[in-house]
Amino acid sequence: MNEKFFTLPEEKRQAIINAGYRVFSQNSYKKSPMSEIAGVAGISKSLLFHYFQNKKELYLFLWNNCADVTMQYLNEWGCYEQNDMFENMYRGLKAKACIMRQYPDMGNFVIKAYYEKDPEVCGEIQKSIAERGVFKKNAAQLRLDPEQFVPGLDLQMMYQDMYWASEGYLWEKFQRGTVDADEMEQDFMKLLEFWKKLYLRKEG
Repeated sequence: MNEKFFTLPEEKRQAIINAGYRVFSQNSYKKSPMSEIAGVAGISKSLLFHYFQNKKELYLFLWNNCADVTMQYLNEWGCYEQNDMFENMYRGLKAKACIMRQYPDMGNFVIKAYYEKDPEVCGEIQKSIAERGVFKKNAAQLRLDPEQFVPGLDLQMMYQDMYWASEGYLWEKFQRGTVDADEMEQDFMKLLEFWKKLYLRKEG
């Protein structure tokens, strides 16, 4: 990758990145031509190849950028730093909404890349997923206090239930098109309030 890409003005870098996410999210890796990405970004194909040697290099850059941006925003919003699990979830929601506004096609790209079978990239994608699995949280890592929840509640199952519900929601929305960040925020706020009533220990 040509380091000159990082010297471009922010607006031009974002245009190229978002163009890549858009085209790759709408097609398979094989059927996503660099010429189309360049056209969406508003630059020439030769200039795109000046910054990225080939399609694979651009694709893997975009994949790694997803993880880097996500961790950046989660850290900026202080996710997983509070003792209140639902406060952490609220902050995570805000962080992801910000990401979606800056990179509207990133979510669809991630899903496409996760299931991509092209041998040119799938091995490196799956290796990256395995390596970054360390960032996944579970109930034990979140250090949940049983006293905050309904007596006898299986905290791991509770967390898994919320995780699956969230993943299912995003999967359904992405299959219908780009997720609207405002709509997602509103829907997840309703879910958070529902989970609080369902799982938190009642006062008195």
